[in-house]
Order: sequence, then C-alpha cells, then structure tokens
Amino acid sequence: MDRRAGLGAQSAPCYRRSVKLSVVVPALNEAEHIENAIRGAFDAPLHSAGPAAQSARPVDVEVIVVDGGSSDATAALASAAGARVIPCERGRARQLRAGVRASTGDAVLLLHADTQLPRGWASAVSRTLSDELVVGGAFRLRFDERSAVFRFIEFGAWLRVRLFRLPYGDQALFVRRRALEAIGGIPDVPLMEDLDLVQRIKREGRLALLAAPAVTSARRYRAGGPLRTMLRNWLATAAWTLRVDRRRIAHWAGR
Repeated sequence: MDRRAGLGAQSAPCYRRSVKLSVVVPALNEAEHIENAIRGAFDAPLHSAGPAAQSARPVDVEVIVVDGGSSDATAALASAAGARVIPCERGRARQLRAGVRASTGDAVLLLHADTQLPRGWASAVSRTLSDELVVGGAFRLRFDERSAVFRFIEFGAWLRVRLFRLPYGDQALFVRRRALEAIGGIPDVPLMEDLDLVQRIKREGRLALLAAPAVTSARRYRAGGPLRTMLRNWLATAAWTLRVDRRRIAHWAGR
C-alpha cells in the first residue's frame, strides 16, 4: 500500500526554472526498505519495476545510495531500483559526504533509507528553492505506524521545528549546493551531523519547512520503546546544545 501522502495541487510546477536535485541515501543492511525509498525518490509507484517505473522518473532527479559495507542485498537491490551505488566506509556523516561529492545536482536531499518522500516532492522542493533567500529545508515528520503515542512524538517534532527551526535528518533535509559548499560540506562528526548541518545552513539563509510529510519507519522507536526513545533523543539534543563531547553522547545513547 502506498503510504505516502500526496501534495495535491501543490505538485503543479510553477517555479521559474527546473532545479536538478540529487538524493543521497546512506545505507547499511537496509534490504527491507531501500527499494521503496528509491522509488519514492524517483516519484515512481511503490512495488513497481521495469519500464513503467523508469518512465515515471522526473528527469531532473538523481539518486545515489552510499553503501557502508552491507552484508545483505542492499547494494544489489538499490542498483536494480535505478540508483547509483557507491561503496564507502561505514559512518553516516562519512557516507553522506561521499554521496554529496559524487552528486551533480543544484541541491542535495539527504534521505534515510527507511524514509519515503511524499508524491510530488521534487516539484515542491524546486518551487521552494525558486526563492533565492531559501537555502534549504525539510519535510514534516510522520511515522508509518499510526497510533496515539506516535502522533504525540510527531507533534513534539512539529513543535521543535516551529520553536527552534531544528528538523532532524529523518525529515529529509535538503540544501542548495552553494550553501553546502559555503559551510564546508556535511559536518564530519560521529553523530548528530544533521543538527550541525541545520545550524550551519541557517547562517546562509532561510530554512523552509514544508507541510507535506516524509514517512519514516517507527522501527527504532519500537525497539527501544517509543517514549523512552523520544526522551533519549531530547536529552541527546540538549547535550548537543550544551556542546557535550560527541563521544560521550554516542556512548550514552548507545550508538
């Protein structure tokens, strides 16, 4: 079943010129999710393959999967789904940096392997970037599991973004290449590179927050307990704000 929420009339192109978009997906043993993530990035129907899926791809989108040494079929499935696959040493920031270097788009979207972009996302991002004051942005968080506890977590994420303009990486961050180059690329840190990235690109211009949801897997919250995982994330963010050493945060968070 297609879980992605459509953008409706918002998906009609009304921007002045097409912007080439690069989608970079760091992956490690993501065979279960990688195909849907790629097909969503290409705006093709889920669970489709062959010529029909190929013809549904916007010509201005490229998808690069950076494989961190998967022991499953992640790389093969990603390649079969139409993504360019490049190998890299394990580490999210390291993989993102490699993907950005290999990309050619005017803007780069950083996508988690277990996250699906909303239908019409490319037109929405291109239209958003037609405003030269906007240097990047993110989508609204939604989980693939619909329950009261996950809606509460989604609300907390919405509140965090509205109050602090601080989206997380599972909200499909996108950024202009020129802004990314101006800040020195993806921060080379052991974790929480998404928060560093957002903090730095906000200095280069305005961050747009799109209403359409990126649907991400709730698996990590289920594994650690939804509320416990949410609290751990909040505390880790507070520690990041206070500039606590990343290695201490990683050890405490079990990463």
